[in-house]
Amino acid sequence: MKILFLGDVLGRAGRTAIKTHLPRLRKEWALDFVVVNGENASNGMGLSGEHAKLIFEAGADCVTLGDHAFDQKDMLQYIEGDTRVIRPVNYAKTAPGRGARIFSAPGGRKVMVVQVLGQIFMKRPFDDPFSAVDQILRTHPLGAQINATIVDVHAEATSEKMGLGHWMDGKASLVVGTHTHVPTGDAQILPNGTAYLTDAGMCGDYNSVIGMEKAEPLRRFVTGMQKNRFTPAEGEATLSGVYVETDDKTGKATRICMVRQGGRLQSSGPL
Repeated sequence: MKILFLGDVLGRAGRTAIKTHLPRLRKEWALDFVVVNGENASNGMGLSGEHAKLIFEAGADCVTLGDHAFDQKDMLQYIEGDTRVIRPVNYAKTAPGRGARIFSAPGGRKVMVVQVLGQIFMKRPFDDPFSAVDQILRTHPLGAQINATIVDVHAEATSEKMGLGHWMDGKASLVVGTHTHVPTGDAQILPNGTAYLTDAGMCGDYNSVIGMEKAEPLRRFVTGMQKNRFTPAEGEATLSGVYVETDDKTGKATRICMVRQGGRLQSSGPL
């Protein structure tokens, strides 16, 4: 199976990059399944139902969220009606939506998508990510009825992401980090067959401070004082993520490649 995962979509620039590049990549790379993290797509804070529809229309099969899952209040209702949107599995137990779902891919194949939030340096006391994911992976083992399992680890600390990646080695097809908006260069297949990348980066304008216009972040760093709200940078965005190929019988990864298309970063992809 050919899978594409794209990192945090940030604001108008990120949405434009998705709309511009994803339909072409879906066709050129003959993709079977596409996951997009969309939690910053609406003005850098959360995802609205309107912008979720835009991402799906561009070619996504699933959209994951994160710690800003419900910053856009209409998502509280939208996620109940559109089960293609996945919120973190270890979010508040009373939260709407679900943290994992099994999707159908071409050829009758089954893909499970799971999202989990890290705990280290995160502002909210989320439940333990290890035990939250363990229950799901035990219930739906890779290589049985599930042809591929994708886990989005939305976390701040690289160490925590790496720990989860090694802990899930052999239990998932792809473990990929999101949240920091900076792509890491450690794409690899772990010893037991799980494709891993610490952070997919963002789909946003990299002439910025993690996707935001530079003036206000720099003012706060230099003076320690806040003057204005952060606003998303609106230059040409780079679409960032990871491409993975998997074996249908075992669910293990056979290939992994970092993806960067458009914008300021050096282009990369499977072709």
